Amino acid sequence: MSSLEDLIPTVNKLQDVMYDAGIDSLDLPVLAVIGSQSSGKSSILETLVGRDFLPRGTGIVTRRPLVLQLNNIDPNSPLVYNYDNSSSTSLEQVNDEPDARTEKEMTLEDHLRKNSNYKPEIKNEWGEFLHIPGRRFYDFSEIRREIENETARIAGKEKGISRIPINLKIYSPHVLNLTLVDLPGITKVPIGEQPPDIERQIENLILEYVAKPNCIILAISPANVDLVNSESLKLAREIDPHGKRTIGVITKLDLMDQGTNALDILSGKLYPLKLGFVGVVNRSQQDIQQNKSVEEALNSEEQFFAKHPVYRTISTRCGTRYLAKLLNQVLMNHIRDKLPDIKARLNTLIGQTEQELATYGDDKVITKENRAGLVLQLMNKFATKFISSIDGTSSEISTKELCGGARIYYIYNTLFGKSLNFINPTSNLSMTDIRTAIRNSTGPRPSLFVPELAFDLLVKPQIRLLLDPSQRCVELVYEELMKICHNCGSPELARYPKLQSKLVEVVSELLRERLGPTRSYVESLIDIHKAYINTNHPNFPSATEAMAEIVEARKNKKQTERLQKQREYEKQLLLEQQQAEREMKKSDSVDETEQDLKLDSDSTATSEHDSEEENDMKQSKDSFLNYFFGKEQKSSNTKLSSRIDYNGSDNSYDIENLQIQDFKDKSADAHTKSEAATEFTEREELECELIRRLIVSYFSIVREMIEDQVPKAVMCLLVNYSKESVQNRLVTKLYKESLFDELLMEDQTLAQDREKCVNLLETYQKASGIIGDIL
Repeated sequence: MSSLEDLIPTVNKLQDVMYDAGIDSLDLPVLAVIGSQSSGKSSILETLVGRDFLPRGTGIVTRRPLVLQLNNIDPNSPLVYNYDNSSSTSLEQVNDEPDARTEKEMTLEDHLRKNSNYKPEIKNEWGEFLHIPGRRFYDFSEIRREIENETARIAGKEKGISRIPINLKIYSPHVLNLTLVDLPGITKVPIGEQPPDIERQIENLILEYVAKPNCIILAISPANVDLVNSESLKLAREIDPHGKRTIGVITKLDLMDQGTNALDILSGKLYPLKLGFVGVVNRSQQDIQQNKSVEEALNSEEQFFAKHPVYRTISTRCGTRYLAKLLNQVLMNHIRDKLPDIKARLNTLIGQTEQELATYGDDKVITKENRAGLVLQLMNKFATKFISSIDGTSSEISTKELCGGARIYYIYNTLFGKSLNFINPTSNLSMTDIRTAIRNSTGPRPSLFVPELAFDLLVKPQIRLLLDPSQRCVELVYEELMKICHNCGSPELARYPKLQSKLVEVVSELLRERLGPTRSYVESLIDIHKAYINTNHPNFPSATEAMAEIVEARKNKKQTERLQKQREYEKQLLLEQQQAEREMKKSDSVDETEQDLKLDSDSTATSEHDSEEENDMKQSKDSFLNYFFGKEQKSSNTKLSSRIDYNGSDNSYDIENLQIQDFKDKSADAHTKSEAATEFTEREELECELIRRLIVSYFSIVREMIEDQVPKAVMCLLVNYSKESVQNRLVTKLYKESLFDELLMEDQTLAQDREKCVNLLETYQKASGIIGDIL
């Protein structure tokens, strides 16, 4: 590593590089000066510089952070002579705003410079502002005016503050290398035109600087104010509770009350700080008005400490000259300790910026020779990403949600399957509808068997219920493909938004073309199943099997009802028995006759139930045979009634005559309602239940086939077709010489971002090179 004296100039160079690039991401070591108003901050800074150059007045004078770089130069340094004032930048070139300052009037020295015989006085002290590059201020009163004007330009002419700093560089043989930031004075009560929340604004601005770990805090406190009430130390303790990076400065020691001193404070006994306290004596307002020079003030300060009865024991560690050396040494040591971290931080920033720059693509010039290849390359990348997203081989697979091919599989096997299973094939069919269809299928003829035509008429509309879920399946897959298409962009392709939008447009058009045929084919699948009702399907039960199941179900139902009645009867008997027992307790004996009657009653009930069960079984069997063989016995007693009664005692049907009524004065609607209100006969119940079961069975068969066929059709006609055709379609539509200029028109915003990223990378590399020279 080079000498310690080179460290501060190195950091100053880094600050200049960061300022020129407008970067504030590098936490550079710096000294921040904080203190309440009228605590002596300005006097200390002017004493360190050796010149009066800071604005003075009442209220908030420092309304913008002043980054002050002190650069020690040799009196005969080439910098002193290498300056051409004619090349300096005018204020009008710096500020193009409407309220920019007018052109600076030509001074006497400027007039004399036009005379070739004029030899200007060599001055080795000057100031430079980074917002006016190339111009030197040899007159320090002009520096004061420029600080005031620049403050008013950004923060306004009122008493508001701004976080945008003013960067001032002072070159002089009489200063030590230092970098300080003069921050606005801490205030508690708004005065005059100050905003009501001025205290909060100033505190936030100060914290923005001193909260950084690489900042050394220079806390200024006047000696004529109790240290407990020091606002600067209070704020410093909040940020640096252990006092590791805080230097305390006690000003105005000459103004303390007679008989008091600050020895305990300066010795660190009262308020310990690792970097200690330094006592100084500022120029008074009278000294300033009498134009007492800084040099004279420094000499008077040394005499004060050397002759003071209390402070002379520590006089070598007091005064502004000692403070300057201490600050220089502390800052150099701090920079030496932090430079490796700054170097590592720069390397990290360089790597991040290079990665960001890679996302913008290179900035090579596109020529006629390479533009065709570039367009084809980007097309292939887009098509490949579209296909890989469907196949699940993309390198950018999401872990948060299903997408691409996985989402399509989910649509087929979960959404589509559930939607089909939710369909109730007979939810819109009542028993009356089924009976009406059976009657309409027989016409005027009596039927021996259930007409097959009724089954066909009823099952076809139910198969149609499968169409809507199937079409919705097609739409969901189409929407997912469109989503895949819109997500196939890349950072490289984002450079050419016109090309990207055209690629998406062509693929979207391809998908829209395939949507229609796919929907039509899926609809034709439903029509195919409606066109021919295959009752010979191996999974479709025969009518005999279905009827046997119905009869068995009815028998089980009757048995269940009979058992339920028996349980209720037994429960009633038990209750009566319990009641009887309670009565028996009151008497000494039980009537045996009553018990015999109860037993006879139980036996009789059981016998009656058994007889009824046998009759029902016989009745169901005869009904089943009569149904299939068309055996119906007419009762000798003919009744004028519109219903058919089933006589269970003689196991036969009593078919009652239908009285033909006069319909001349009755409407067809009334007739329909009358038919619907007619009660079902035993045979009609059997027939309707048979048809309902056959519909459910056949619908399940068709549903299973549709669940298998629709996804296959969508894959063939929409998904796979799109995958196989996307690349050829893109080339056919877009690979044309006449379109290249339009397609490769770069996004201006992205171009600006890339240029900014390039400049940022160059700045970081330059800063890294500056640090590398001393490490």
